[in-house]
Amino acid sequence: MIIINGNIIENNNVALSINNRGFTYGDAVFETIKVVHNKILFWEDHYFRLMASMRILRMEIPMNFTLEFIENQINKLININELSKSSVRVKLIINRKEGGLYTPTNNDVEYVILTKQLDEDFYTLNDQNYQIDLYKDFYVAPGLLSTLKSNNRLINVVGGVYAKENNLDNCLVLNTSKNVIEALNGNLFLIKGTTIKTPPLGDGCVKGVMRKQIIEILNALPEYTIKEVSISPFELQKADELFITNVITGIQPVTNYRKKTFTSTFSEMLIGKLNTKIRLS
Repeated sequence: MIIINGNIIENNNVALSINNRGFTYGDAVFETIKVVHNKILFWEDHYFRLMASMRILRMEIPMNFTLEFIENQINKLININELSKSSVRVKLIINRKEGGLYTPTNNDVEYVILTKQLDEDFYTLNDQNYQIDLYKDFYVAPGLLSTLKSNNRLINVVGGVYAKENNLDNCLVLNTSKNVIEALNGNLFLIKGTTIKTPPLGDGCVKGVMRKQIIEILNALPEYTIKEVSISPFELQKADELFITNVITGIQPVTNYRKKTFTSTFSEMLIGKLNTKIRLS
């Protein structure tokens, strides 16, 4: 089952209009959310990012789109799909209603909620080899739009094809200044000694919800210094560790970048602190 504009619909009965603006123009934003036993992780951060994204795209936010309303809609679908005692990946998509060409006839919105069961309740360390490289066919132009989770994800799609063709687990994306900004599916952190770097939002990376959690945890560790600064590709091979973050995986350590092999000691410690943060929230 899925929810479309509050209506429960069988997956097999879903009919998407060919004039849907999310389909025809990518005129949509989305949130990928992890829910554990009906508890939405980092829900306020997801909600406020979604509202900010809708405002930036000049979408009309419905009066009933409160934090509580959308939370209830998500949990309603989870319960209907009998996933209340499971971990669930939820995708919430907001698109502008159909009408117009590039210029919409109105700014009202529609929403879709989908669920998929996950295996793990808490975040765990993936200790398998994880190899990455740079993706340099296309570059991200830094700006406010590049920080949004919009349906315009072509560079991630084509980058994923490139990674698959080259037997890579992931790729790092560059901006037009040739700085590393993120991975195809998450934010990047680099560790060198006691200094931890992550690209700033101004460089064009997505404003990740998990990125925010990790920065909060790191700011509470007095022995480490966290810096939101530009990262050159040349810094990657000099790093002690690299890891990628998103709300579904949590923390994904990188084991190999070209000829460099990395450890994952810090990532393992950080996953423990992340799970503690969740339990205490």
